[in-house]
Amino acid sequence: MLSVFRSIPTQMDYKGQKLAEQIFQGIILVSAVIGFIYGYITEQFGWTVYIVMAGFALSCLLTLPPWPMYRRNPLKWLPVQESGTEEKKTADRKPKRHSKS
Repeated sequence: MLSVFRSIPTQMDYKGQKLAEQIFQGIILVSAVIGFIYGYITEQFGWTVYIVMAGFALSCLLTLPPWPMYRRNPLKWLPVQESGTEEKKTADRKPKRHSKS
């Protein structure tokens, strides 16, 4: 059962994050404007809150899961290096030269 969850992609690239943020903000802004206008016309603040909450739920549904449209530009990672190459031997290092003042 856990292998099913591990097969679901969980990452999003940087351009996808930017797109998700723009979609999220756009939906929230549009729902807030529509909710304010509708609540003002009907003189019911509750409708304003309901419409903004519906916009929030819609934006969460569209932006929180890593949909394929958010994974179009994957990062190219460097290959894995061996752990022994990270440490240099002390004999391989050049001695530091300090300037005389």
